[in-house]
Amino acid sequence: MNAFAFCPRCAAPLVDRVVDTEQRRACSANCGFVHYDNPTPVVAVIVEHEGAVVLARNRAWPKHLDFYGLITGFLERAESPSQCAVREVKEELDLDAAEPTLVGVYPFERMNQVIIAYHAFATGTITLNDELDAYKHVPPQMCRVWPAGTGFALRDWLRSKGIEPEMIPLSR
Repeated sequence: MNAFAFCPRCAAPLVDRVVDTEQRRACSANCGFVHYDNPTPVVAVIVEHEGAVVLARNRAWPKHLDFYGLITGFLERAESPSQCAVREVKEELDLDAAEPTLVGVYPFERMNQVIIAYHAFATGTITLNDELDAYKHVPPQMCRVWPAGTGFALRDWLRSKGIEPEMIPLSR
C-alpha cells in the first residue's frame, strides 16, 4: 500500500503510470509531479565499547521478539553519514564515538532504506535514550547476525576480523 494518494502540488489523485520505463505514482492532472519512492538513507553503527559490541533493543519492536540490533538513525539534512554515526551513538547510548570507519552500504528493501554502516569505538557510560529499552555487550566472537540490512553489515565487519558469525533467522 502506497502512503501517497494525492498530489502534493495540486491535490489531484495519484495514479499508477509508467515514467521513464518504471511504474510510478504520478499526478492524474499531469501537473508534473511523480512520486519516485526513493529509499531513505539510514546510518547504522557497530559500536565497540569495553571490548564488546553493543546491541540494543528498540522500544517499538514487538515484545515477543527477543531481538537486539545495531544503533541506527536517519541521516539529517546537511549532515555527513559519519557525523550521523557519531550523533546517533551519543543520542541513543550517551557514548562518545571516535571517528567511525565505513563498513559498507546495504539495501534494506522491506523498509525502503539504504543503510550506510560504520564501525566506531566508543567510550563513556551507557545511558539509554527513550527509543531504547535494553542493551547488551556481546564479545565479537559471540555475535550472531541476521539475514537483513544491518545484519549483513555486522557479518561483514566480523568477517574483516577473521570471525565467521552464526546466522540466525528473523522471526516476525
